[in-house]
Amino acid sequence: MAGYVHAHTGQTSRRASRLTEPPIVRVLLIAAALGFLALFLVLPLATVFIEALSSGLGAYVLAIREPDALAALRLTLLAAAIAVPSNLVFGVCAGWAIAKFDFPGKQLLTTLIDLPFAVSPVISGMVFVLLFGRQGVLGPWAADHDIKIVFAVPGIVLATIFVSFPFIAREIIPVMEASGTQEEEAARVLGAGGLQTFFRVTLPNIKWGLVYGVILCNARAMGEFGAVSVVSGKIRGVTNTLPLHVEILYNEYAFQAAFAVSSLLAFLAIVTLIVKTVVERRIGLSAQTEAGAARPQAS
Repeated sequence: MAGYVHAHTGQTSRRASRLTEPPIVRVLLIAAALGFLALFLVLPLATVFIEALSSGLGAYVLAIREPDALAALRLTLLAAAIAVPSNLVFGVCAGWAIAKFDFPGKQLLTTLIDLPFAVSPVISGMVFVLLFGRQGVLGPWAADHDIKIVFAVPGIVLATIFVSFPFIAREIIPVMEASGTQEEEAARVLGAGGLQTFFRVTLPNIKWGLVYGVILCNARAMGEFGAVSVVSGKIRGVTNTLPLHVEILYNEYAFQAAFAVSSLLAFLAIVTLIVKTVVERRIGLSAQTEAGAARPQAS
């Protein structure tokens, strides 16, 4: 019996060695991956900060404190602050409906959630112009009621919501489908109401997927250019977000100021990446903890 086990182990190790790539192949793959990241991620990011500080720290601070830059920063944060909670509510409702219930049009709703991934942001911005512009479908009604949407902050917020709304729903739908409905059904049998079931059962199960979706949604909202460019009108100090302000500065050959403002977006992206990494690590630790707690029960 011992000889059979030893032979079986030897066969397994030989099979694993055949499946494992040779060291030279692994080195080449890792070098290619690191080279790609260095060329397309690290080098551009370093260039942004180097060019932003090329004229000295004083010029950098002056470019950031310029009134139009501060107005663009405030508008970017405002659009994200409205878009992310709105998409959070929509994502949770859509995810709960799709993952927990069967209803007519379920597949259509799932397809519509993916619509911003398939439609160019410029086209989505044009749709809002055709809807709320002066010659649009709802433009005359909005003008009669003194409601400004296109070339104003509401249009920017609507465009930002549209391009970023799939991220939260797409993160929590698989998590909800994997968790099933047994725990919610058990809670209802025990007398829990709908809100109690959500906050005590559903929300703890999806919390990390929800946080991850919020991070991705926020990153998309702050960095949006195409749709916002169409509906904003690019009015300096009024309807310019940070990406639009960078474009204007660059077109005016104010390169140092453009890179300085770009560094704000890069800094926000780095913070988002750090938070994303922390959340991914917490998700991994949570999964390991749950697996470790399940082993004694199984044994």
